[in-house]
Amino acid sequence: MAFDGTEGSQITLADGATMTAAHRIANPNAKLGHFMGKDILNQILSQAGCMGIRTYHGLNSNGERELVLVGVDANENDMVSGIVADKANPCPPLPPTLNSLNS
Repeated sequence: MAFDGTEGSQITLADGATMTAAHRIANPNAKLGHFMGKDILNQILSQAGCMGIRTYHGLNSNGERELVLVGVDANENDMVSGIVADKANPCPPLPPTLNSLNS
């Protein structure tokens, strides 16, 4: 099966809240999430042949969970010769406004 860029779909806030609550319960000391700015996301997506972004879970040198992002082509291959991203801002310590996804 080839990727065409339409993979994934919108979900309801209620579904997202249920999933994030389940993660918080199962992982009470884990980061709530990560923020990555649009500039790096656009750089990945604007690569020739990029159909989307794949995320990998990783651990940094302190043993903390990180996200590693890479573009993916239509043949479902990671574009490892292109842009690979990390250094997202973790949450916490950056305090977001409380909402149903994070509290």
